[in-house]
Amino acid sequence: MSKQKNNQYKKSKKKSQRHEKPRGKQNRAPGNRPEGNPKGKNKAPNNPKGGQKTVTAEVTCTGLNSEGKGIVEWKGQQLEVAHLMPGEKAEITVNTKGRFVNTKLKRVINSSENRVKPPCPYYYQCGGCQLQHMDEQSQARFKQETIDQLMKPFGKPEPIMSMDHPWDYRNKSHTTFGLNKDRQIIGGLYAQNTHRIIPMDRCIIHDPKADEIVQTIKGMMKSFKMQPYNEDTGRGFLRHVLVKVGKVTGEIMVVLISASPIFKGKNNFVKALRDAHPEISTILLNVNSRDTSVVLGNQEKVLFGKGTITDKLCGLKFEISPKSFYQINPVQTEKLYGKAIEMAELTGKETVVDAYCGIGTIGLIASQKAGKVIGIEQNKDAVKDAIRNSKKNGVKNARFYQGDAGEFMVQMAARGEKADVVILDPPRSGSDEAFLSSVVKLKPKRVVYVSCNPETQARDMKYLVKNGYEVKGIQPVDMFPQTYHVESVAKLVLKV
Repeated sequence: MSKQKNNQYKKSKKKSQRHEKPRGKQNRAPGNRPEGNPKGKNKAPNNPKGGQKTVTAEVTCTGLNSEGKGIVEWKGQQLEVAHLMPGEKAEITVNTKGRFVNTKLKRVINSSENRVKPPCPYYYQCGGCQLQHMDEQSQARFKQETIDQLMKPFGKPEPIMSMDHPWDYRNKSHTTFGLNKDRQIIGGLYAQNTHRIIPMDRCIIHDPKADEIVQTIKGMMKSFKMQPYNEDTGRGFLRHVLVKVGKVTGEIMVVLISASPIFKGKNNFVKALRDAHPEISTILLNVNSRDTSVVLGNQEKVLFGKGTITDKLCGLKFEISPKSFYQINPVQTEKLYGKAIEMAELTGKETVVDAYCGIGTIGLIASQKAGKVIGIEQNKDAVKDAIRNSKKNGVKNARFYQGDAGEFMVQMAARGEKADVVILDPPRSGSDEAFLSSVVKLKPKRVVYVSCNPETQARDMKYLVKNGYEVKGIQPVDMFPQTYHVESVAKLVLKV
């Protein structure tokens, strides 16, 4: 799930875009043993050339890092341990190898009252969710404290907007297929930071219908003699299945991602899949023959339907293609975008620049209350989608352009053109100084900054504050329950 935007730049924190991900309740008894926990990696500067060594240690968690891992002290070093909560005493394994230390939670000795049993059976293997061992209140508190700390120089953020039902929310799922050691077909998600498939029937933050369709496809593969692709040998056909669900409309897209365009028995396969799931709106074949970790290839063929689905967001219709970026949690997106439009203080007369506009979601929603909207996006396919979405909704006061948003705004300023509001929603790496300086040159009265990475947002806001803006509001939104990810929208106003 990555957003194709312009001006990506330094200090991008390594965070899995993927799960934007899942969580549940019931205290774990002291001494319960989480199996197969992902390891934490820490630097070990006092062992620069040493060989591998594993020891067991008793530690006490003193806090959490920005990824929700527990912080502990060991031999004068600060280590990070996944799935550990503040105040807990635990037994961990510490593996030292060279300059790094790997940690693993072995058992919890004294359990936090806020610890719960993760409802997902794959939680300790997968790594896509990091907070399922915390109750909902602890998750919200952790995310609030993360935002509060990052935004301390700018003021006190509002209380986080949580989700009433923090499960089943992802409208996009991506499943990888392979063979296990017994040569049986398996499908699931990669374990974090690996290409090892965790076989799973259900991811509890995915849309349930999407997972149901994937299980049907897995069951059909044997009867259709369809082999999963093998990364090592380069043999096999089916690499992945991508499912997108219109949460409001109920429309469903299924994308079969193959290593070859030759799909034997495709008509019978499509018919059997539609017979099993008549709710499917469109089916596509995407061909990715490259030796790459990128999921989608460039070659695409529609096997059934029109090749796109439509969903509704904030009262507008949006057409979604396989490569379209569309927020994966529409329930929380409505809260996020609603707050962004509120911060823009639109009266019907303003000129709004929607930088990094993607398929036009924020800009088109803003157009209902603005005088004029100008959307700019580097990705030409996304611009085509934005124009199509504008026509679909009968919007007359929005225009979308392909190009670099920073350069576009510099040219606007050089022509003496004005913008009252700039809305930006950059990728995880945030904006760069060239873009931010273009905002300063254009001098909009208000800047509304929507971010999926508050760390880079805080960095960028510091630049704007140094160059004539002041922060007037910060609102965190829990877009990705059960993970450490959190979105934030901030309002900055030009000083008079």
